[in-house]
Amino acid sequence: MKHFDHITEIVVRAVAKRTSRRNVLTAFGKILLGTSIIPLLPVARAADPSPVSELAGNPRECDYWRYCAVDGFLCSCCGGSYNTCPPGTEMSPITWIGTCNNPEDGKDYIISYNDCCGKSSCGRCLCTRNEGSRPMHTPFLSNEYNWCLGTGSQAYHCSTSIVLGVATK
Repeated sequence: MKHFDHITEIVVRAVAKRTSRRNVLTAFGKILLGTSIIPLLPVARAADPSPVSELAGNPRECDYWRYCAVDGFLCSCCGGSYNTCPPGTEMSPITWIGTCNNPEDGKDYIISYNDCCGKSSCGRCLCTRNEGSRPMHTPFLSNEYNWCLGTGSQAYHCSTSIVLGVATK
């Protein structure tokens, strides 16, 4: 340990001989300025890419067309929306997928159902539509599963329904 202290002292003294307080303050100011600009940089944010109209039903009701394979509390009734989690929750990166028909344009859309995790269950707008759900031996096709994996908390709060694109036949 004595050798480490001696080497450290030599390095610190060498740096002190070559720099002044102004250099240190200038470098510190540059670091502060640089880190304050980071939040202003453009960031790609996940968004629902669907150009589909939202006139085909109410996103706060279970019979809304996007919810054909949802099983849980609707985030649109819990402080979020059909494609965003409520504040204080985290969207699970692990999802189940469904294909739902939009009655307005007659097209089928691929829907990603993401659970929002981190709070206890919302308790509002429970929706259990199991159209196309599969048994648990194929968990990625089933909605009877805790999808709050890969998040800070496994506490389920509500479910979103994000349009991924138009389904092809």
